[in-house]
Amino acid sequence: MRAPLILFAGVALTVTVLSGCTAERPAVSASASTTPTYELPPRPVRPGESPIRAAPVTDGDTRFQVIGLQKGLSGFFGSHAEWQAKGQYVVVRILVENPGRTNSRFDAKRQRLITADGTGHTIDKFAQAIKRQPDTLPLGAQVRIEMDLWYDIPAEAKVAAIRLFGDPPLGVGGTTDGVQVPLS
Repeated sequence: MRAPLILFAGVALTVTVLSGCTAERPAVSASASTTPTYELPPRPVRPGESPIRAAPVTDGDTRFQVIGLQKGLSGFFGSHAEWQAKGQYVVVRILVENPGRTNSRFDAKRQRLITADGTGHTIDKFAQAIKRQPDTLPLGAQVRIEMDLWYDIPAEAKVAAIRLFGDPPLGVGGTTDGVQVPLS
């Protein structure tokens, strides 16, 4: 009598274990595991500009992405002035984003255009003003902007990269080291 009871218990245990292994589990949707994204329509590149396909980079509390480049400009017209380059104007179009939960500050005057000889060039403050691009601006939490950085570099200079500087994290004094993005 004991053997059939043990046999029955063994079969019951086997059925229970196997049914647990083959039970249907709810399917995990691919969309449930990915973060939704905004669907923004593509925009044409501006006349004279070359698109730059650089990955986003982060320095301090600021994320940057370089998206466009114009070089070899001898001058330009603004809304209220015409201005000639001492050498050549180079315009770098960037996205600047504060992915954090607090305010940060963007300072265009810190951004450096690097030429092939390793020289770092500062923005041309007159070109920035005439083209109505900000020198500094506060970036609120989760704010993203797109803007131009105007440089006047020697006519024979070759553009190599841009070094972008963000705002240090909240509570950290001093400045950041910057991050370099190739422009070739």
